[in-house]
Amino acid sequence: MKLLVSACLLGINCKYSGGANTCPQAAALLKDHELIPVCPEQLGGLPTPRPPAERIGSRVLTQDGLDVTDAYERGAAETLRLASLLKADGAVLKSGSPSCGCGRIYDGTFTHTLTEGDGVTAQLLKEAGLPVRTELELMEQAEA
Repeated sequence: MKLLVSACLLGINCKYSGGANTCPQAAALLKDHELIPVCPEQLGGLPTPRPPAERIGSRVLTQDGLDVTDAYERGAAETLRLASLLKADGAVLKSGSPSCGCGRIYDGTFTHTLTEGDGVTAQLLKEAGLPVRTELELMEQAEA
């Protein structure tokens, strides 16, 4: 089974702050799956590090109000293209992210408040029929 995985979960320093969100449970998927690391923000042309951004409705804005929606949409489209080319069976994406968040994302107030919704990439992958889950679900499974 082939899975797209947010590159930051695999220890790649592509998080907005320049670091990673390393998740041992994501790396452990290598035992039974072929992993395809992706960073939709970088695929959309954004640098690392970059200003923090949050999704507000259909737009993605940085903390200082710059609209970066186009870059997020490009990155989502490139991620979907990779999923199609490489015949991915699903995705494990970073929770909360305006790109990768699945089910709950930050609400656009930059106060670490979560709201229901999906990031731009998670939404596009779901619309294309790919199963998407977050690292939090992997961590819950590992604890069970």
